[in-house]
Amino acid sequence: MTSLTYRDAGVDIETGDALVDAIKPLARSTDRSGTMGSLGGFGALFDLKAAGYTDPVLVSSTDGVGTKLRLAIDTAMHDAVGIDLVAMCVNDLVVQGAEPLFFLDYFATGKLQLEQARAVIAGIAEGCRQAGCALVGGETAEMPGMYAKDDYDLAGFSVGAAERDGLLPKPDVGAGDVVLGLASSGVHSNGFSLVRRILAATNQGIETPAPFAAGQSIGHALLAPTRIYVKSLLAAHRAGLLKAAAHITGGGLPGNLPRVLPKGSVAVLDATSWTLPPVFAWLARAGNVTPEEMLRVFNCGIGMCVVVRAEDADAATALLQQHGETVFRIGRIEAGAEGAAAEVKVENLSPGWPAA
Repeated sequence: MTSLTYRDAGVDIETGDALVDAIKPLARSTDRSGTMGSLGGFGALFDLKAAGYTDPVLVSSTDGVGTKLRLAIDTAMHDAVGIDLVAMCVNDLVVQGAEPLFFLDYFATGKLQLEQARAVIAGIAEGCRQAGCALVGGETAEMPGMYAKDDYDLAGFSVGAAERDGLLPKPDVGAGDVVLGLASSGVHSNGFSLVRRILAATNQGIETPAPFAAGQSIGHALLAPTRIYVKSLLAAHRAGLLKAAAHITGGGLPGNLPRVLPKGSVAVLDATSWTLPPVFAWLARAGNVTPEEMLRVFNCGIGMCVVVRAEDADAATALLQQHGETVFRIGRIEAGAEGAAAEVKVENLSPGWPAA
């Protein structure tokens, strides 16, 4: 019998080593205070004292990008989903008052393709730079027979820290507070199983010109990366303006905003108070999706909500705008039934919203 090698079995150690060498400069570009060592060890070290914390609480988050990966693979546009991967983790950290410190990724594929993997990890590094966290390590797994040709999967893991007295939400969130909505960059990374179902039902190919984005294909437009809200929210939080914040992901506004509200409270939102990116009207119309289903599946133009005191609403809006956010005053917190689960009520939701 001919002597077999790992390469004969479908795993190329040399390509894996080449990828590590290729991504080391990307990882170094994300270094920040507290980073220790470099890629290649068995674990990554981080110095909380060097990062400036005195009484820190660690906050962790892990996530993926769902079936948006299918579009990235089919369009061979791999860098944006790297940003998405970071965004889905770090946005969940900052709403708890935490500063993202470091990030690790898991990239799994059937056959490691150097340029494809490097593009994905370059996007991850860009996301880390936007969030101000360090890419300290990860895992690349080449698993023949587990994935179809060109397919891969992604998972991310991030750790942040907050001073013990700076955690969110604050206990005094309640009636009279104002809800501000921060604009999303599009669909972000949720609801893509429905998006892909709509594309199939309407015979829309990913190379078709996008009806909702001039000069772009549908695939390119839908791959707009998830917005990272870390630096703007940290600025507002450090200025003492935030009482709570909610990352609007799967479940939309009704499923996410109640997670940071106390029992017996209701967030009353006005559906006419913010501008939606055109992609949502197109999805609603093309898929005949009801307004209630749109709100339950998609972010519908609001990628992040923040709750502030009514007297701080103008100052919070101005500060968030200074940090590049588009801010809408979308609602208020009211008292509900005592002890009842927190909920969201959306007013002025017309039958054709948001297509009308």
